Amino acid sequence: MPDSPGLGEQALNKVAEIGLSSQLDAVEKLDVSIQTDPLKLVQGEVDRVKIEGEGLVMQKDLRMEEMEMQITSVSINPLSVAFGKIELTKPTVGSARVVLTEADINRAFNSEYIRSKLQNQKIHIQGQPMTIAPENVDFRLLGEGKVALTSSIMLVENGEIHQVAFSAIPLVSTNGTTVSLENVEYGEEEEISPELTQALIDQTSEILNLSNFDLEGMSLRVKRLEVEPGKLTLQAEAYVEQIPAA
Repeated sequence: MPDSPGLGEQALNKVAEIGLSSQLDAVEKLDVSIQTDPLKLVQGEVDRVKIEGEGLVMQKDLRMEEMEMQITSVSINPLSVAFGKIELTKPTVGSARVVLTEADINRAFNSEYIRSKLQNQKIHIQGQPMTIAPENVDFRLLGEGKVALTSSIMLVENGEIHQVAFSAIPLVSTNGTTVSLENVEYGEEEEISPELTQALIDQTSEILNLSNFDLEGMSLRVKRLEVEPGKLTLQAEAYVEQIPAA
């Protein structure tokens, strides 16, 4: 039988769960496990923080199917717990694993947040600056490292609707800060403008970067990604300055 967590750990777990939940629009499951011993806790030392979540919906309507995060060697202000928060005395780095489904990524594309970002861009089409509004975005995770996207795009100024389709392989940059789409293959639709397709390629890269999924005081940087049919798994580095407070 493993030791049951002490009252100190249970209190910390609950404080962290409440703080993280306050950052989310919805959550199906969220467990925080903070491991330490009472003597270390008095000195502000925590051995390990493990966060496991399912169905986490960010405030920008972006959803993660699964998220696991592990942080070790955490230093906290022991007095802060009495006030219902966990205050880190120095930043720390951990690891994270995030799973996104096809449905999650399609939801992101159709979220107000992403749509407004795209509509704030002016794309030059046949020499004219145009505002674009993607419709019916269909994103697919094909496996073997490949993703595919098809979309109707309306040009707001003249109401014209054009089709864009491409497949590509997402790759993480060497410094882990960006995800780029390589080996892009275009669909059979006649290309009205390379810039139109590029706008969607850039937006796909941004959604896969995880920067949209950062919580207050916690940021994720992609290290590796794996594309399987219907599922995208991202291994990331977690940089933690604070554990969110309610």
